Amino acid sequence: MRKEYDFTKSKKSPYPKALKQQVTMLVDKEAVAYFKELAEETSIPYQLLINMFLRDGAESHKRPSLKWVKASPKKRRA
Repeated sequence: MRKEYDFTKSKKSPYPKALKQQVTMLVDKEAVAYFKELAEETSIPYQLLINMFLRDGAESHKRPSLKWVKASPKKRRA
């Protein structure tokens, strides 16, 4: 193995950008806390755990069970 390698003519790989897409989303504090706690237990970054969870749901075509609750009318301030 060489002591030094010359990377001056190397090119950046185009593949990592094709594999992931950066998104911004709002997530409940409790959900983030859950994944951060799980990250500490498993030594896996919490962003990766969230991605794995979402991917598993997408691959198995899971749908959330949505039960809409009628909101109580808001009281107006005088």
